[in-house]
Amino acid sequence: MNCQDYLYRNANPKAVARRWFLQQCGVGLGGVALGHLLGERALATADSLVPKATHHPAKAKNVIFLFMAGAPSHLELFDYKPQLAKYDGQLPPADLIDGYRAAFIDSAQSRLMGPKFPFARYGECGAELSDRVPHLAEIVDDVAIVKSMVTDEFNHAPGQIMMNTGTGQFGKPSIGAWVTYGLGSESTDLPAFVVFSSGSKGPSGGNSNWGSGFLPTVHQGVQLRGSGDPVLYLSNPPGVDSQLQRDSLEAITQLNRLQLEAVGDPEIATRINSFEMAFRMQTSAPEMMDLTSEPQHVLDMYGAEPGKSSFANNCLLARRLVQRGVRFVELFHEAWDQHGNLVGGLTKNCKDTDQACAALVKDLKQHGMLEETLVIWGGEFGRTPMVQGVSYDGRDHHPNAFTMWMAGGGIKPGTTLGETDELGFNAVTDRVHVHDLHATILHVLGFDHEELTYRFQGLDHRLTGVEPAHVVDKLLA
Repeated sequence: MNCQDYLYRNANPKAVARRWFLQQCGVGLGGVALGHLLGERALATADSLVPKATHHPAKAKNVIFLFMAGAPSHLELFDYKPQLAKYDGQLPPADLIDGYRAAFIDSAQSRLMGPKFPFARYGECGAELSDRVPHLAEIVDDVAIVKSMVTDEFNHAPGQIMMNTGTGQFGKPSIGAWVTYGLGSESTDLPAFVVFSSGSKGPSGGNSNWGSGFLPTVHQGVQLRGSGDPVLYLSNPPGVDSQLQRDSLEAITQLNRLQLEAVGDPEIATRINSFEMAFRMQTSAPEMMDLTSEPQHVLDMYGAEPGKSSFANNCLLARRLVQRGVRFVELFHEAWDQHGNLVGGLTKNCKDTDQACAALVKDLKQHGMLEETLVIWGGEFGRTPMVQGVSYDGRDHHPNAFTMWMAGGGIKPGTTLGETDELGFNAVTDRVHVHDLHATILHVLGFDHEELTYRFQGLDHRLTGVEPAHVVDKLLA
């Protein structure tokens, strides 16, 4: 029964409920408008991974983010402070910590702690680095070191989420989702945004670090495992061959398309895309994950061991992914939260990661891929100049200053940007807020961060939020 039949046949047209009218009358203005809007969104979702034009010529087309979750100590690795060593064991200046809020320690009572490792200058650029990162020292002329990073958060989950989404609140799109929303993907057989995790545990912020928020869910990161099936249940169960799988998928797809035509829900388009991608990944993912095809000298360069799960393997897999057109790869290594055992913890973490990070940059360069691949290294914040820990060997969370480095993809190599004060407490020159970092990443990918927006609940949202954010021109090649 359509609307007209109902109105003619019903003795009391006034009894027609508004809710019934909107639900049942597909020819009504509400139904037409809603169907039109949902249909447009569904079409946009279906085409959202097609490669797209940028606002200006791009220097980079792929990103590999080496996320050192837990927050490495800049004071032990990148930012040597002789004055901090000089005043080791003394209380910090009262004016320095006035109003300062730490996560755990009493900043008014905790004493300064000097750096634990020796530093030296490396490369033609003369960058000063700790002896814990000897492999980074080998490629220091290819990277830009930013010593003046700042953030708004000082606890792990909100800090990680802010670094990845631009806000400490859950539910916003991650930078990887924004990048694939803006650029689409060059891979048809692998996800546009891939995530790996290593270390003692997963990141404190969980999968919100690679979520799609209010963007279509086709843009969220897909977490792959370093060993076994890359994705759980990717292999067919016993008794199911490829033809049966294909036939089943086609039947499901036809049903989904009928539902999509009927209701226009864009998430149905995402579901269709996900099923098709999973089917193609049954062939493409095992081939991509098979490191035995790599020459032994490449495996040795990374410290990778085929068949095992490790950060080194993940770095090599990141190169293989961008070779195959994957747009954004993020490697989480959650191990850097040294409230105690600073010397032992940092030494182990650097041993687990330094060689592979440097090998990735070398490998991309050897393959002619570094110029178009942006590599980013860093955590969610820094560590305090004051001591924390039972044995006077740990540092607390610190948002006022920390260090990150970048390489390739339009970044000026051999650069050291920014300074902190004599104790490494505050960034004092060329401060780079997380939003500035995001604006710069989008810039080298070809986007004006103010123009890359998505309308949601009546507002045009963007990765860098509403506060002023600036492209860091001094980092650009």
